[in-house]
This record gives sequence, structure tokens and C-alpha cells, in this order.
Amino acid sequence: MNTEIKIVHASVDDASEILALQKLAYLSEAAIYDDYSIPPLTQTLEDTLADFKYRLFLKVAIDGKIIGSVRAHLANGTCYIGKFIVHPDYQNRGIGKRLMRAIEAEFKQAKRYELFTGHRSERNLYLYQKLGYKIFKSEPANEKLTTVYLEKLNK
Repeated sequence: MNTEIKIVHASVDDASEILALQKLAYLSEAAIYDDYSIPPLTQTLEDTLADFKYRLFLKVAIDGKIIGSVRAHLANGTCYIGKFIVHPDYQNRGIGKRLMRAIEAEFKQAKRYELFTGHRSERNLYLYQKLGYKIFKSEPANEKLTTVYLEKLNK
């Protein structure tokens, strides 16, 4: 991969492309839990556009095509990170790590960072823990899924 990777702010003009990527990226999560009704797969374009009102979106593009994205917002000193996605064809190349570092840098005033994933999402849990996140809470979401919450204190 010789193409330079740039992480920049996304705009509402990117919403439909980000949503399409999100649906593609979350298919593997849905397969793990045999549940294709998870919110990232059912989110509408209107929901995504609404997210732009109170969340900062970052995107990674290669040759004009969005291949990664993450969104976050700050509340009461905590940066809440969500919908962290990298196109399946571009995973395991360090893009996700760079994207996470970029979103943390955007919210360097945060006292802590928080995100969540599913209990059987081993690749996500591995990456988050490698980036310094620690599990602090788990909650059953339904009979198939336990949501695992992770945090990282901002030093």
C-alpha cells in the first residue's frame, strides 16, 4: 500500500458513503452474534446525518474512496467513541490504530475515553486493549450479546 493515508474531518456530504461502509464493516460483527438487526446495520441515512449535529466524524480515504471512519463526542469530560470502522479489505494494516489515535487527539481535553463492543468481538477487544483501553463494565444486551465497555484514562 503505497498510497498516503490521510485522516481528516468528514462532512455531511460523506454521510451516505460512511453509512454504506458501516453496513459492510458491521456484517462481520452481525455474523459473530447471528444478529443482523444490530443498530449499525439498521441505522438510516437520516440517523447518520443527525449524528453529524453532535458528533465529530473522522474519515480515512484512499484514492478518494472512504475506507475508514470513527465518530465521537465529549460529555462531562469523557470522549465517547463509536462506529469505529475500517473496510474489510484494509484491515490489519495499522489504519484502525491510526484512526483511534487521531480521534483521541481531536479530544485531547478529555479526562477519559470510552467505547464499547460485543463480548465475542475478539479482534476489537484485542485492538482496544493493545491501544491501552481496559474493560470496566459488561452488560447483557440480549440473549446473544453482552456489551463490553472499555475506558482509557487520558494522561
